[in-house]
Amino acid sequence: MKIAQFYEESGRLRLGVLAGDLLLPVELEGDLIDFITRAPESYPLGEGIAVTEVKFAPVISRPTKIIALGLNYKDHARESKGQIPKVPLIFAKFPNSLIGHNDRIRWDASVTTKVDYEAELAVIIGKTAKNVNEPEALDFVFGYTCANDVSARDLQFGDGQWVRGKSLDTFCPLGPWAVTRDELGDGSGLAIRCKLNGNVMQESNTSMMIFPVAKVVSFLSRHFTLFPGDLILTGTPSGVGAFRDPSVYLKHGDMIEVEIEGVGVLKNTCTLSGES
Repeated sequence: MKIAQFYEESGRLRLGVLAGDLLLPVELEGDLIDFITRAPESYPLGEGIAVTEVKFAPVISRPTKIIALGLNYKDHARESKGQIPKVPLIFAKFPNSLIGHNDRIRWDASVTTKVDYEAELAVIIGKTAKNVNEPEALDFVFGYTCANDVSARDLQFGDGQWVRGKSLDTFCPLGPWAVTRDELGDGSGLAIRCKLNGNVMQESNTSMMIFPVAKVVSFLSRHFTLFPGDLILTGTPSGVGAFRDPSVYLKHGDMIEVEIEGVGVLKNTCTLSGES
């Protein structure tokens, strides 16, 4: 199942199930976390809305945590001249960074001038997880979606730690919809790519992760409790802008796309504050 969050014209948040080129509204009062946590049942579906007419919300809009992994692809570790981590290297992004499919990534040039893209597979937690063994870890996964771990590299590298540069408003596009685990299994073997203005910048496969999904969920659950709707961004492959020669940073008007096999394409346009 592919399920999205979207806004009605009134601004009310709704759920919709993807059926071809239509989104079928779910007759449920609540958001995707409510859908995940309630006892399994069938909900009536409303009349389909063309996907092209939908105002998408982030797939998850109120996670207790957004946990991201650094250097989880060997090729990205090499391009950044980083060491291959022995355990998952984690950092946080704040929920204020979340935006949906077709929303705008926005920043102010007085805050950052080196904004970069990172295509990532995001994991959505489906059940409260604490001290979970790796063989059981996938049972705690609801599904997957596309994420862009947008990064202010001047802040990230200047601070010596990553939270500020990763957590600016709009710096975590997520979507366009969630795909349940029964369709994508353990999240491995999926083609992942990033396009900037139609040009392929990153192209890899999730099977190239150093730490696969089950290992990551198990590891994290030993350190802090994971709750339904928590997000795990599983790292990015090589090809990010900062480590190209010359470097490539996002600019006003750019279109950035994250595509993951079996999920879909997350598209966002870039807007520099003060520009129209």
